[in-house]
Amino acid sequence: MPVIEVEHLTKHFGKVVAVDDVSFALGPGTITGFLGPNGAGKTTTLRMIVDLVRPTRGTARVLSAAYRDLARPWTRVGALLDASGFHPGRTGRNALRVVARASGIPEARVEECLAMVELGEAARRAVKGYSSGMRQRLALACVLLGDPQVLLLDEPANGLDPEGMRWLRTFLRARAAEGKTVLVSSHVLAEVEQTVDDVLIISEGRLLAQAPIAELAGRAGQVVRVRSPQAELLERLLHARGAAVNRLDQALAIRGASGADVGQLALDNGVVLHELLTEQPSLEDVFLAIAGTRRVTP
Repeated sequence: MPVIEVEHLTKHFGKVVAVDDVSFALGPGTITGFLGPNGAGKTTTLRMIVDLVRPTRGTARVLSAAYRDLARPWTRVGALLDASGFHPGRTGRNALRVVARASGIPEARVEECLAMVELGEAARRAVKGYSSGMRQRLALACVLLGDPQVLLLDEPANGLDPEGMRWLRTFLRARAAEGKTVLVSSHVLAEVEQTVDDVLIISEGRLLAQAPIAELAGRAGQVVRVRSPQAELLERLLHARGAAVNRLDQALAIRGASGADVGQLALDNGVVLHELLTEQPSLEDVFLAIAGTRRVTP
């Protein structure tokens, strides 16, 4: 039975269509990446799931019920939608204690959650002195207080350094191993590529794909990467042959042509190549293959 069910979810803000007929279902013990550029509709969708935004059409259910109908919802769903909601003058520990007391959660759980996010030593310090990454960890501790079965995390990697990113991957994997369902949004695809099992790809409010990463990579096919001082000319030649090309300065990512084809085309037209290699597609390549040439990062 699905843990999260979204059916035909749609949200209009005046004439702006933020989310357009989105449907998906997620099972237990999985980490799903909710991927797309800024403004794609990810945050609005997450807010509709937890009833912070009322949909124009469609429904969202968690554990077979609308969020507003869940008994003790903080024990069922943990939503990290904003890591800036803590009073700057409180210590990290006291910030969690306030939430725990208001929710009827034992104070011992505060210490457990601080340990889980590795903030034990910093918990005595005021939140105003926290780095962005520490605030993210404190927000994660907060959503874990009720030991929820579902985690909805909006851009949880914001502010994390490389070590923090590695920690986050391990943290999310541990939650999935406990049988929890994790939905994590991101606009920077490389950050989640090593973490998620499945992906939802959204752009301009529409859901373009839902599948395991390996399946999507198979659809995208291999990518030929080229670096050339004549990249613009080579791009035109490849387009004329029907290949899909994404260019950034002198670098090309090419789908629909083999490395041999690209090399021969460059030779025939006197195009100088500084680099040519063939590789399996990254998650960003997969996104571009599905969504066209829309840029993924801001």
